[in-house]
Amino acid sequence: MKIILTHEVPGLGGAGEVVEVKDGYARNYLVPRGYAIRWTKGGQKDVDAIRRARKVHAIQTLEAANEVKGKLEGLQVKLAVRSGDAGRLFGSVTQADVVEAVKAAGGPVVDKRAVAIASPIKTVGTHKVSVKLHADVQANLDVAVVSA
Repeated sequence: MKIILTHEVPGLGGAGEVVEVKDGYARNYLVPRGYAIRWTKGGQKDVDAIRRARKVHAIQTLEAANEVKGKLEGLQVKLAVRSGDAGRLFGSVTQADVVEAVKAAGGPVVDKRAVAIASPIKTVGTHKVSVKLHADVQANLDVAVVSA
């Protein structure tokens, strides 16, 4: 089935691309979640509109992403969690926890799906976390995990 992607789908393509996928994948996953629309003859106009909007948005986002990167890398992010005597956490720190800590530190709003934790944070200390703000911009920040 031919579909037009309205959002970027990893491993498939970016917004505005026309791709061929299996019928069930399009019908049961992509279309109901709003990631794609069915391709029609008149759909080419939609493809062109999506590409134009994406191009304008990408330019603005790149400038905004660099600005947000500067704000994020200047933050002192502390995350208070419950831990045992040896400094091991009860559980681990998640992307949502990092987003809340950034917000509490006065930083910009970040999407939790953009936060990448290289290895699970299960101990007290300072850990590196990266945030993908744009295809070309990635911010690295230090998260200080302290015992609550």
